[in-house]
Amino acid sequence: MGNVTRRLTLVLCSAALATATACGGPPGVGGQPATTPTGPTPTGTAAPTTTRSPATTGTPATGAPVTAPEAAVAVERAYEQVIGAVLPSIVQITTRTGLGSGIIYDTAGHIVTNAHVIGDARSFEVTPATGGTPRAARLVESFPIGDLAVIKVDDAAGLVPARFGHASRLRVGQMVLAMGNPLGLSGSVTEGIISALGRTVSEPEGRGSPGATITNAIQTSAPINPGNSGGALVNLSGEVVGIPTLAATNPELAGAAAPGIGFAIPCSTVTDIAGQIIRDGKVTNTRRAALGVTVSGSVGADGRPAGANVIRVTPGGGADRAGIRAGDRVTSVNGIETATVAALSEVLATLKPGQTVKVEITHQDGSTATVDVKLSELPSE
Repeated sequence: MGNVTRRLTLVLCSAALATATACGGPPGVGGQPATTPTGPTPTGTAAPTTTRSPATTGTPATGAPVTAPEAAVAVERAYEQVIGAVLPSIVQITTRTGLGSGIIYDTAGHIVTNAHVIGDARSFEVTPATGGTPRAARLVESFPIGDLAVIKVDDAAGLVPARFGHASRLRVGQMVLAMGNPLGLSGSVTEGIISALGRTVSEPEGRGSPGATITNAIQTSAPINPGNSGGALVNLSGEVVGIPTLAATNPELAGAAAPGIGFAIPCSTVTDIAGQIIRDGKVTNTRRAALGVTVSGSVGADGRPAGANVIRVTPGGGADRAGIRAGDRVTSVNGIETATVAALSEVLATLKPGQTVKVEITHQDGSTATVDVKLSELPSE
């Protein structure tokens, strides 16, 4: 539980239209370069399949059939059933500069995805992950601070909405499948488990991404690669439990992938935000706490991060009423150090609007103070 260790770097997992690199290379539109496949293409062409008996395999030594354990066969069949039921609800979203994944939300043609997948685009091409003719789509609304967006196809005929699960029923150890279009390979599926719940993770800032902070994120061992962003993390009941968004890299290994560490936005957040956008055309309640300040990073004399420098105070907001002024530096909230802007965002993400917190600040003259701030709601824009 809690915040992700600073020894890991998180990377967005949408993909740009370029040559192949691993997740964690230079960002394109909200993500990393993707492959140009030689077999299956981003239009959803199915890959060749092989046939085999689900119950037996051959051994290299004798060639004699070996009976697979009954439990393993049951899991295999469960995977096949879930994939068959959910994959038709997954789409590939293509812009002029990149691609990612999305989930069909309803029969009206609404599709939910990550905000960093669509970036600044307003029109898109949507192709079912199982194949089919691309369809034109337009932006309904983007919610960058939560890295979610809703788009809508012009022709919704035949679209099959996914079923969303309940975050309260998630448990560590549950098997999950990640479905999407990694590296432009349409309709790909990887498997893993829920490794942890309740993570708070911050995205790297970049083109198409303001550096969103995701609360209550699902940590999973299911591989998440460029192009998976906006797709589905699915349980064995065939329910979408999250949207894969981030993968981890290890700075101590020159930015190489940290295998088995990925993060997904939980289904409860997805349905809440998507529901507001579809109903009201925008997010009307972010359910996020705010100090009422605009901040930037600051560095101390030793070159280390030294807090969040206040560059603007919202008139009449909690910080304003508490006496915080532009030029002050926020160094902790409720005793938790906030050496960086991301650290401050992560602390605030665990709190609720209306709460009163103790904020330690350093004034421009070097003096320090601790003030009580009543938190407001973070605006959606």
